[in-house]
Amino acid sequence: MKATYKSAGVDLEVYAESMSRLPKLMSRTFSPQVLRLDGGFAGLFQLNGDSQKYKDPVLISCTDGVGTKIKVACAMNRHETIGIDLVAMSVNDAICCGAKPLFFLDYVAMPKDDPDLLEKLVAGISEGCVQAGCALLGGETAIMSDLYQPGEYDLAGFCVGVAEKSRLIDGKTIRSGDVLIGVGSSGLHSNGYSLVRKVVFEIGGLSADQAVPELGRTVGEELLEPTRIYVSTVLGLLEKFQPGTDIRGIAHITGGGLEENLARILPQGLKADIRPKSWSAPPVFGWLQKLGSLDAEEMARVFNMGIGLVLIVPPELAAKIREQIGFKTWEIGTIV
Repeated sequence: MKATYKSAGVDLEVYAESMSRLPKLMSRTFSPQVLRLDGGFAGLFQLNGDSQKYKDPVLISCTDGVGTKIKVACAMNRHETIGIDLVAMSVNDAICCGAKPLFFLDYVAMPKDDPDLLEKLVAGISEGCVQAGCALLGGETAIMSDLYQPGEYDLAGFCVGVAEKSRLIDGKTIRSGDVLIGVGSSGLHSNGYSLVRKVVFEIGGLSADQAVPELGRTVGEELLEPTRIYVSTVLGLLEKFQPGTDIRGIAHITGGGLEENLARILPQGLKADIRPKSWSAPPVFGWLQKLGSLDAEEMARVFNMGIGLVLIVPPELAAKIREQIGFKTWEIGTIV
């Protein structure tokens, strides 16, 4: 038998069909700073565009994945929003430094080429980039039939942003007495899904399409709620308030919860005094805790508990800054 690439699991004709669907999804994210290049082996981005001139630019890079939330998307056969999660996990990290996300790259791995699936995944990534105001500059599709089972895939994302060196937010100006402003999450975001799936599908014995009265929708709909993207909120604040002086620290609340993520940006000798009952969490957290008999410490250690982003600000500016945020906010504690 004559061996071919197709017999090894890679159909180049199907691959070409997949690639032909992506340019229109990418181009909707482009800004004038993206330099068009027919063919080639890289995406080109001009740092100093017509509307922005950086004097002492610092590039900020972030990378992340979606984790086993992908398993829920596969169980529901709904793949249009998981790409939003992918973008959110990186761009929400980048803005913690005060960076404006510039462009995003993706990596999609699957057992065989599937143009329809790839188009849905990249459509979600494209939508996330539009929400974040960054360009989807390129990506990679890896076909690996020996590593992934039929119906499986994996995603990774890479974001590059920029900030003026003098306007970086590094947490060094945080002081005792500063206020913690918690910005509401859209739900679980993309963290702790190994525990979520164990509780919901193994312990609870539920199916993805099962309705949950407490949540007002099905299990799968709740678990696939996209991660909230905070880029426009933070960049809008930085136009009105001075980074470092007015906005002294920003933490993206992901795996590790509030305590661990806040500790990453606090100067030595300071800690966050969080008031756990000072905000109202979405119903999914209470439902999940009851279903799995999870203790409060485990919940707080794994999940965002309804707070997706925390801003650390001087107490005299807390109310004014909260007025400028388009999502629900609470004063959830202080720095001590």
